[in-house]
Amino acid sequence: MTIKEIFRQNEVTLSFEIFPPKTDAGFAAVEDCAHKIAALEPSFMSITYGAGGGTSANTAKLAAKLQNEYNTDVLAHLTCVSSDRAFVRARLEEYQQLGIENIMALRGDLPKDGIVSSDFTHAIQLIQEIKECYPAACIGGACYPEGHVECERQSDDIRYLKEKVDAGLDFLTTQMFFDNNILYNFLYRIREQEIKVPVVAGIMPITNKKQVARSVALSGATIPQRFRTMVDRFGDDPAKMTQAGVIYATEQIIDLISNGVTHIHVYSMNKPEIAAGIQKSLSYIIDK
Repeated sequence: MTIKEIFRQNEVTLSFEIFPPKTDAGFAAVEDCAHKIAALEPSFMSITYGAGGGTSANTAKLAAKLQNEYNTDVLAHLTCVSSDRAFVRARLEEYQQLGIENIMALRGDLPKDGIVSSDFTHAIQLIQEIKECYPAACIGGACYPEGHVECERQSDDIRYLKEKVDAGLDFLTTQMFFDNNILYNFLYRIREQEIKVPVVAGIMPITNKKQVARSVALSGATIPQRFRTMVDRFGDDPAKMTQAGVIYATEQIIDLISNGVTHIHVYSMNKPEIAAGIQKSLSYIIDK
């Protein structure tokens, strides 16, 4: 089923993310984690795509297994900044053959060597390529409630976002954020610019204090004082930090749903116990 159909059928949705292994040797362990998360019956599962297409084969393989063997709807990522048109078209053909209907179209992180594709420099070009080669696909894109780290002005970032949506995106998923008011302000601003596709709130449960610095570096997310206090109090005790991080994320989600943001995506980091903790706390709130 396509993501847009899932949204039409369910007022509230909860999805989880898995990242595939970099090598075939790690596939069995990741598949086991994915199976355990699929057993929670999420609305769908998202499978990421390594930098430069490094995990592209395992992205497709894992997505197909979840869909065909575990009866779970999937969203397969696809990045383009390090790939030429032939490579991207080969991946799209593979997704079609495997029956993968949902694609997350991303530029991807800039490679460390600075060498980028001459065919794809921005996500909008990938979106256009998908529309041409796989017109039946349901396409998702990324958005940044606090602005993209490479864009100086949020107004410019929103203008680029509008161009991506107009190119054919069916929905958006946000980068992680830890202060819901930031998202509410962002939603107000993009609706003013006539961006009307569904927006899925991306939530990252922080269960290890080392994740905080890494998350800020990657996303530029603001860390509220309440969150910092929690990490200071529990960060040196793994069990307490895990529980506190799950509770913080769950409280974020409940507040979002209460305020009409009803599609939630959890960056679950291949941790079934984290997904299960959040799902259990929302068992009466999430539609099945």
